[in-house]
Amino acid sequence: MTGAPGSGKSTLLAEVARHGIATGEEVARAILQSPGGMELRAARPAEFAMAMLDAQKVSWDRVGPEDGPILFDRGFADIVGFLRLEGLRVPDEVDAVCRGCRYEGPVFHAPPWGAIYRQDDERIQSWEEAVESDAAVIEAWRDYGYDPIELPFADPAERARYVIERL
Repeated sequence: MTGAPGSGKSTLLAEVARHGIATGEEVARAILQSPGGMELRAARPAEFAMAMLDAQKVSWDRVGPEDGPILFDRGFADIVGFLRLEGLRVPDEVDAVCRGCRYEGPVFHAPPWGAIYRQDDERIQSWEEAVESDAAVIEAWRDYGYDPIELPFADPAERARYVIERL
């Protein structure tokens, strides 16, 4: 699951989880909520990206062949989108993980949705910045060979049905 900040991804994943589908947390938000996380994001975005990579790899490594489908809240290509948006070089390690750790099945895209977008303590982007962020991450996913499926603008239950039907 990828897409714009504040586009309903976490709410959708909570709804999908209620139907028994495993989900992974958004690692960026977890880092931002940890002590010093916001400062790391603001002052050292390259280090923030590497912290996201490390946390995303831990989440990835938890999934075994016996596990059923799991929907991650963002993924490796989102880190590339973040780095590009910040005007930073994509480290070889990040590129290698994006090429080597391939997601199976659909990648769902929650597009920018102005009607529900709200800033909060960790979601500090303006609406315009959220739209730019979405464009950067979608381009990164496509650059790594994925064709994200755009989610409809709908309530969480309807969106969850849409996702579950396509798994």
